This record gives sequence, structure tokens and C-alpha cells, in this order.
Amino acid sequence: MTISAAYVQGRCGLSFELFPPKTEAGEAALLKHVERLLAFRPSYITCTYGAGGSTRDKTLKITTRVKARFGVPVASHLTCVGATTEQLRQYLAEARDRAVDDIVALRGDPPRGAASFQPVAGGLHYASELVTLIRREFPQFGIAVAGYPEKHQEAPSLEVDIDNLRRKVDCGADVVITQLFYNNDDFFRFRARCRQAGIGVPIVPGLLPITSLAQIERITSLCGAHLPPALVSRLAERDNPDWQAQVGIDFATRQVEELLGAGVPGLHFYVLNQSQATSAVLSRVSLPR
Repeated sequence: MTISAAYVQGRCGLSFELFPPKTEAGEAALLKHVERLLAFRPSYITCTYGAGGSTRDKTLKITTRVKARFGVPVASHLTCVGATTEQLRQYLAEARDRAVDDIVALRGDPPRGAASFQPVAGGLHYASELVTLIRREFPQFGIAVAGYPEKHQEAPSLEVDIDNLRRKVDCGADVVITQLFYNNDDFFRFRARCRQAGIGVPIVPGLLPITSLAQIERITSLCGAHLPPALVSRLAERDNPDWQAQVGIDFATRQVEELLGAGVPGLHFYVLNQSQATSAVLSRVSLPR
């Protein structure tokens, strides 16, 4: 099943994003969390690709192991960072041979310490080029790309950012999955602008239920997302992990209910290799399946 099939009209495509654990113990724990999340019948599960391809083998290991064990479609992230076009072809061929279903095609963040993204000699400059490569040479893959409701940090304006997104879609992307956000109005404005720009593929909100104020402040500082001041104040009322997790779950539940009411085609959860918070949210809402 290609990724676009997850978003047929009248149902809600559900997906979860994992990252490759560093240890065998971490991998065993991850599979237990995946097993719990499977109770919600996801359409597919994705796995991230480390900076500069640092988790190449582990990414493929996790995606193929999850598919073999649980029978769920899987998607591998792939970035342009630190790879020549030929190395990207080799990765895509291996992913194809391992029965990976889809690719999340990303330019990727600049390596640590670099002021800006610079392709290696013989590499690709943009995610749109990666989409073109996949669509031309590996047409069996479904392709997802990233969208940014609050604008990519490097884009000079939201208009330029949406133009870049439209280019990725025109090159062959099937689905847009957004960066995490905590103000649904940002997503709704972004979706409306995408439609006005002629982007007709499903636009899927990416969500991260908060479990720790310190953690989410660190994450949003890196990706450029904003936290509503009232939410931060509520989280800060108690320096207690259980309190902050409950506040985050309550907020995410309301966020999901509003998004579903506004007719989103699906939900993509950044689960951070855990299952508790996402499971708590999904157990409270009713997904059109």
C-alpha cells in the first residue's frame, strides 16, 4: 500500500514516527511500545534517518523489523545530507529490496556546527530534487514531504516556503506531513494557503503530546515551533512529571478533537519511541476509520 491510500475520503489515516534506538535494549523496549500503539490500527509507521546518514543501517533495520513483526506498512525517512546522488540511489534500492513501502523525502538539517546546508559534491541541494529522483527511478514508493505551518526557519517568508512545498508536490510527492505545532490556527492558515497555491495532496498535521516542559522547550527551540504562553504557564504550575504529562495529554486531546472536526485527512504522531501519551490521547477521541 502506498502512502496516499491511507487518506481515502471518509477515514482518518493514522501514523506514528519512530527513531532508531542506540542499543538492543532500546530496540526491545521500542517494539513493546509499537505493539501497544498497534491497538489503534495505524495506516503506516515511519522511522527517522540520522544526521548525515548516521543511522542508515539502523533505520532500515527498524523499518523492516516492524513490518515483519507487525505486518504494518512502513516508511523510511531519507535526507540529502552528506550523501551523493549515487549513495541515495543505493539506499533507495536497498529499501526497495527490503520491502519498505514509502519514503519521507527531506533535505535535512545542516550538520552540527554548520551555519547552512551545503550538499556534498555530487549530492542534491533540495528535497524537491530527492522527490524527483525517487519518482523517476523508484516509482513503487509512496512519497511524503514536510510542511511547516509556522514557516521553515530558513525560509524568508511563508509565501516562499509554500512555493518550495508546491515544488516538492509538483515533483511527485503524495502527502504533506507537517512539523509539530501547538496552535491549530497556524495549521488552518497554512492549509488554506496551500490550497490557494494549488497544493491538492493530503496535508496531515504532525503532533507531539507534551510530557515535559523542559523537553518540549528544548524541542521547539530547535525546530522553530512556538508554545502558547497559556500552555507554558499551565505546565509550569507544578514541577511534577505526572502533572505536566497530564496537562500535555489534555491539551493534545483538545487539539486533536478540533483538527478532526475541521476534516483533517489524518494524524501523524511524533511518539519519541514511547506509547503512553499518544495512547492516552487516542483512547479519548473517535477516529473516522
